[in-house]
Amino acid sequence: MPQNDFQGIIPILITPFDAKGRIDTDSLQSLVAFNVDAGVHGLGVALGSEIFKLTDAERDQVLETVVTAVNGRVPVVMNTSAAGTDIALAKSRRAQDLGADALMIYPESFMPTGPEAAFSLFDRLDAEISLPIILQDVPQAPISPDIVRRIVLHASRTAAIKVETLPTVPQVHRMAEKVAGQLTIIGGAGGSYMIEEYRRGARGTMPFCSQPEDFVAVWDHLTAGDETAARNRFDRTIMAINRLGAQNGDLFYHLHKQILQRRGIIATAHVRAPTCTVDPVTQSEINAILDQFYG
Repeated sequence: MPQNDFQGIIPILITPFDAKGRIDTDSLQSLVAFNVDAGVHGLGVALGSEIFKLTDAERDQVLETVVTAVNGRVPVVMNTSAAGTDIALAKSRRAQDLGADALMIYPESFMPTGPEAAFSLFDRLDAEISLPIILQDVPQAPISPDIVRRIVLHASRTAAIKVETLPTVPQVHRMAEKVAGQLTIIGGAGGSYMIEEYRRGARGTMPFCSQPEDFVAVWDHLTAGDETAARNRFDRTIMAINRLGAQNGDLFYHLHKQILQRRGIIATAHVRAPTCTVDPVTQSEINAILDQFYG
């Protein structure tokens, strides 16, 4: 199994569907190869994969396909968050059985009951699961740096925290001040602030999977100490796409799937319902981006 320090570029895979909305495993295998060949440091199956729209059997199908296609070359991270502790544990055991290398989990958020419930969840994960855990700090289930420090005491397998509570840049800074010596700090939100987060202690990011070569290039420049080159590459290839993807609801699914379809990586850009409606003006903006970057 690869080293699980979780530093670097760990894209979250989209789930490709065919025209009838069924999982397209051929396109998913192609997507994995595209990202691994670009030099990514890991791959994730998470909210950006539309996992909340998948049945349990489909979640298994996606994870099995990814694990087989990766074939041990990079760590595979599976999000096993759930509204109930027992469900999260069951999903985590299943992910472990299917070959995931790490879990990513945010505390129960549907009916939050305070930090003690989070401690209980991570206590049980530590006792019952042998995989490393990436905490996820998301707007619907924020985790303060002080709570993270306490979770680490409860769960020795905790290896990293993905910070997505808005605004992410100061939250990364606060988290790094408290736990950078204990956990790897990972940025999220599509990698939009990866340079600013890196300055403040983040040592990885989880962007979308449509531009892996660009994110890897930016990362390589950052770790080499060439922030000017990192900024130039980011502004030239990533910024406009991320800005458009954040324009409305879950438009990012449509945008990144259309990019991958244009690049010949997946067969269709189908997004499962519920999803935002892409109006003609927005589609023209997507088309302009596709023509500008991918001919």
